Amino acid sequence: MGKKLLAGPYLLWMVAFTVIPLALIVYYGFTGVGGGFTLANVAAIARPEHSKALVLSLALSMVSTVCCLVLAYPLAMVLRGRGIGKGSFIVFIFILPMWMNFLLRTMAWQTLLEKNGVINAFLGFFGLPKLQIMNTPAAIVLGMVYNFLPFMVLPIYNVLAKIDDDTINAAADLGANFFQTLLRVWFPLSLPGVISGITMVFVPSLTTFVISNLLGGSKILLIGNVIEQEFTKSGNWHMGSGLSMVLMVFIMASMLLLAKYDRGGEGTTF
Repeated sequence: MGKKLLAGPYLLWMVAFTVIPLALIVYYGFTGVGGGFTLANVAAIARPEHSKALVLSLALSMVSTVCCLVLAYPLAMVLRGRGIGKGSFIVFIFILPMWMNFLLRTMAWQTLLEKNGVINAFLGFFGLPKLQIMNTPAAIVLGMVYNFLPFMVLPIYNVLAKIDDDTINAAADLGANFFQTLLRVWFPLSLPGVISGITMVFVPSLTTFVISNLLGGSKILLIGNVIEQEFTKSGNWHMGSGLSMVLMVFIMASMLLLAKYDRGGEGTTF
């Protein structure tokens, strides 16, 4: 009974900040302005402007996720190979930017990438052509990769650190070279961390609107921007909730994938 009582504050938190908000989204998503049941809000995703934003969001999210995976896996292997522990100073330095406000980190990249920003000033000093990357999909992808890369590195590193050296040595004794060991030993054993990292990067990339607002100059609308505008500018909570429920389908699919390949929670525990 004592343990159940200790869970009381957590249950209250979950109900107040998870269950009730989700219930409101479902209610507004399936009702019209008059309060009657309707599927029009969810079906609005088929409109050209909404479907275009959704497809672009999916594309940029996938590109960002792949970039994070390509960068994170070798880095995680280097950290593991050097025997760097979870509490080491290097890992601390890597996590440190996450303690800074998300908005400030993104605005810093805005300062770096703008036409007269730090990067173009540096290139101009050496007589090199300036980069025209601001207000483009590339700038948004760069912002996503920078902000979400730690969420890919940490789960992969956490799983790699648990792989026994004897398993790797056994593969080498059987004649496997580095790439064979990577494909047949390292990667299969680290799959829970990879799936966890993919989920933790893909979901926020798909739903973000701050990065596209700042680095896309509000010229590139992702589905997150469309939903944000429905709530804040149009005041149409019903439409915004209906579009949000479409995103929940992709989020739930990611959660199911994570539950299938990381049943023990190896990739989500650090």
